[in-house]
Amino acid sequence: MKFQIPQWHDELPSTNTTLSEWLHEGRELPDGFVLAARAQTAGRGRYERRWLTQPGRNLTFSMLLRSAAPNMQLLSLPMAAALGVATFLEEKDVAAQTKWPNDVLVNGRKICGILAQRGQAVVLGIGLNVNMDTDEAAAIDRPATSLRIETGNECAVEDVLDGLLLHLGEWIGRWQAGGFAVLRETWEARCANMGQYVEVGEDADRCTGVVLGFGAAGQLLLREDDGMQREVWAGDVDG
Repeated sequence: MKFQIPQWHDELPSTNTTLSEWLHEGRELPDGFVLAARAQTAGRGRYERRWLTQPGRNLTFSMLLRSAAPNMQLLSLPMAAALGVATFLEEKDVAAQTKWPNDVLVNGRKICGILAQRGQAVVLGIGLNVNMDTDEAAAIDRPATSLRIETGNECAVEDVLDGLLLHLGEWIGRWQAGGFAVLRETWEARCANMGQYVEVGEDADRCTGVVLGFGAAGQLLLREDDGMQREVWAGDVDG
């Protein structure tokens, strides 16, 4: 897949929200449109977690996909994007793992989160920690890291996005052509939780078990404590 030249803004409330609003307003935006913000003031990730960015510190952007893929296939779109991020990080000599369904980890710490939303088209939002320092990472309620922490170097977020889009285009293109089936081998090799005992979901939907692998659409396969296999279609993994 080939993306458009990114449209940069100094500040937006949320790239995902803004792009979704533009679609609702009827703006004619091409497939592969990319909206990026140097600062994001009201971003949200999964479960309404705050996803904020100070100017020039980290990378937040959203992409538009005019995909006819069925909803079942869309489950694995963030997984394709995560593989694109992971291969980009390897190019920077940063070894990365994926975490189902939509995160990228370095040494067990989150460096990237991904959120896909479907309306009139698919809006795929990505947040990558670029110039976050150790003090900023320590203030987050979950283990976090950044390119700067891992490499010791600061990077211009614009340059990071240009390089990242090449890898995202490759992996999302593969996903468009073959769904999760073409991602499975690489995903399972990179997945941080393969074979581990984990907890998934929240409250009444919470379940536990050993990660056996992934189903045809990218759903998580767990072997529960009673030995039964369970398919999990949504929820964060802890463990």
